[in-house]
Amino acid sequence: MIKNIGLSLIIFLSSCDNSKKVKHQKINNHRLSKIEAIKIKEELYKKYSDEIVVNRLHEMENYVIQINGREIRFDLKFFGIKPETGWELFFSLHGGGGVLNSVNENSWNRHKTLYNLKNGILLTPRSPTNTWNMWHQEHIDIFFNRLIQNMIAFHDVNPNKIYILGYSAGGDGVYQIAPRMADRFAAAAMMAGHPNDASPLGLRNTGFTIHMGENDSAYNRNKIALEWKNKLQELRENDPSGYHHLVKIYKNKGHWMGGLDTSAISWISKFTRNPFPKKVVWKQDDITQERFYWLKVIEPSKKSLLIANITNQTIIIEKTSISNFIIRVNDYLLDMDRNIIVKYMGVEIFNSIVFRNRNTIEESIDEYGDPKSVYFGEIPISLNILE
Repeated sequence: MIKNIGLSLIIFLSSCDNSKKVKHQKINNHRLSKIEAIKIKEELYKKYSDEIVVNRLHEMENYVIQINGREIRFDLKFFGIKPETGWELFFSLHGGGGVLNSVNENSWNRHKTLYNLKNGILLTPRSPTNTWNMWHQEHIDIFFNRLIQNMIAFHDVNPNKIYILGYSAGGDGVYQIAPRMADRFAAAAMMAGHPNDASPLGLRNTGFTIHMGENDSAYNRNKIALEWKNKLQELRENDPSGYHHLVKIYKNKGHWMGGLDTSAISWISKFTRNPFPKKVVWKQDDITQERFYWLKVIEPSKKSLLIANITNQTIIIEKTSISNFIIRVNDYLLDMDRNIIVKYMGVEIFNSIVFRNRNTIEESIDEYGDPKSVYFGEIPISLNILE
């Protein structure tokens, strides 16, 4: 954590007052109106989506994606009728792990039939590797990001109604992936898995449910599920607007719950992602991200923590263990025609207009391929601490 000893703050901003704490750095000469920014967002996403449909058609026709020498195969099943707002999408991760390829292949094929939906698309990926941590590794985030982009562009998936669930080793993956990619999912369901070193902190704005057999004692899965229940409950008590969760421990059940875990689907389906929450808790894993909701870093740091909230026109940095990051804004979060204030440790470190600009719009589209998670301007922050 950054110490408050001889605090010296140097904030590099797109537009600000000259002061001892702040240096001016002009990012974009053209100040867009709100209407212009929205129009550019729509135009740029259409261009982006059109290019995906052309350039990635083979991926969707062949149900396989290849990136950096690895590949992920996937199965799609459609249930019900597409809503006017777009399909709901459910990632469903199979079990297995550090076993023969044939065993994991059988697990994948069996898992395709494990769950049914009332309405939505069930996407069942085949793990790219046959390792115990097959859903933990860095390439998983890259593949899932790609799949989300493709499913939005090709199948009109609603970006605010995307979910992830998994059983056994797939549950291990949900424990890992849901917190570190929480800004992509509305809710997550973990069945019969183990979290390893995962932290629940990033789940502040994402529904999370745990389903576990009372007698599932291998690797202490049952005991750790109860530990997570206590952790989530404490987080919820300290932050009543966040950390919505449900933990179900099934009596007299072991690793196989006999289908009782299917109740998780109806629970997570009630959640709709808020892409622009007013409070963000970003706890990095050992697999790091460069962006989380409206916060961004250029050089991610493992296990770092950044907590920030927005009240009216003021952004408050509550806690940070990193010095350099970017705050992104749009008119869904604040009024960009008025001054935006940023405070850290009770000190006002920024008070100015943030210009809407095409570069930020285009970058945020290229990063996520998500038309409902686009930003119009940004405030680069650098906190230099002198002891």
